[in-house]
Amino acid sequence: MNSRTPSTTPVSAVLGAGLMGRLLAVQLARAGHKVELFDAGGPQAEGAAARVAAAMLAPLAESAVTETSVVRMGLHALARWPALMAQLDQPVFFQQKGSLVLWHRQDAAEAARFAHQLNAMRSSIAELPALQALDAAAIARLEPALGSRFTQGLFLPGEGQLDNRQLLSALLHQLEKLQVRLHWHSPRDPGDFAPGQSGQPDWVFDCRGLGARGQWPAVRGVRGEIIRVHAPEVTLTRPTRLMHPRYPLYIVPKQDHLFVIGATEIESDDLSPASVRSTLELLSAAYTVHSGFAEARIVEIATQCRPALPDNLPAIRTLDPRVLQINGLFRHGFMIAPALLDVVMEWVCDGESVLASTFDLNIEPAFEVAS
Repeated sequence: MNSRTPSTTPVSAVLGAGLMGRLLAVQLARAGHKVELFDAGGPQAEGAAARVAAAMLAPLAESAVTETSVVRMGLHALARWPALMAQLDQPVFFQQKGSLVLWHRQDAAEAARFAHQLNAMRSSIAELPALQALDAAAIARLEPALGSRFTQGLFLPGEGQLDNRQLLSALLHQLEKLQVRLHWHSPRDPGDFAPGQSGQPDWVFDCRGLGARGQWPAVRGVRGEIIRVHAPEVTLTRPTRLMHPRYPLYIVPKQDHLFVIGATEIESDDLSPASVRSTLELLSAAYTVHSGFAEARIVEIATQCRPALPDNLPAIRTLDPRVLQINGLFRHGFMIAPALLDVVMEWVCDGESVLASTFDLNIEPAFEVAS
C-alpha cells in the first residue's frame, strides 16, 4: 500500500533524459511533483535521438508516409510548442513559415506521387492546409536565393521547425531551476522501482527509447544521418525538401547560417559513423539545391538511431498501474512529443485521457515483457 496521504507531494521517477523525458520531467515538476530524472548518459544528451535531428514540425509533408493519428499529433504540436517554449527561461529558435518541396525535372513523377499522397490525406483531415503548386517565379519569390534553379515546386503552408539542441539545453536549465534531481550516468529500468511501497516513487515513467528494449523487445532502432554545415553564402529561410527516387533530402536552416542536411531513415540500428558514400550523396544533393553549399564548412557529421515499433507508430503502455512506458516516436519525435506529453499528463492528473482517443492511442497493460 502507498503510505502517502493524498495531500503529500507526489514523487515521480523519469527514466531517460532525451526529448520525451525532459519534457515530461518539466511538466511533472510544474504540476507539483517531486521529480527524479535518471539517464545512462550526461546532461548534453549525447546518446539521445533528439540530439541528432532536424526538428521539423511538418504534419502535411509527413502525411505522405504515416497514419492519420500521427498527422493529428503533428497539428496538435504546432499549436502546443509555442506555449511549451514560453514556459522556458532560455530562448529556443522556432519558425513557422511553411516548407518547400522541390525536384529536378527527371524526378517529376516522384513529385506527382508525393502530391497525390498529400491530397489524399487532406481528404481525411480537413484541418490540413492545402498544398500550393509553384512555378519558377513563385519559388523565387519565396526563396530568392534559389533564383531560377527550379521550375516547379510545392509550398506546404503552416509547417514549422525548432532548434533541437537549444531546446534540450533550455529544458535542462528548467529542470535545474525546478530542482529536479538529476542522476547522470545512472541507467535505471522500471524493475528498479516498486511504486507505492515505502520510500519508493508514486509514479515511474520509462522514456528511454532504445534503452527500453529489455522490457519492450519490439522496439527497434532506425538509423538517421545528418550533416550540420555553416554556409554564409546560403540564405534559405525555410525547410526545403528535395524529391529523389532513393532518398528524399531535407535542408533545414537554423540561426546564423547553420543548416542541417539529412535524409529520412535507414532500416538499421548501426551506430557507426556515416559512410563516405552517404556523406557525398547528401552534400552533392544539397549543392544541386544551392551552389553556395560548395563553400560551406562542415561543422558535424552525426548518426543516431530513432526508437521505432513494428508499425512505426508511437505507443503508451503500462507495466503496472503507475508505471508508464512511452516509446516508438520513430522519425516524428519533435512533431508528436507534445501530444504524447499531454496524454500522459491527463492520465496522471485524471486517471484517464480524453486526448488519447483523438490520437488513436490506447493506454493498455503490457503483455510483451522480457522474462
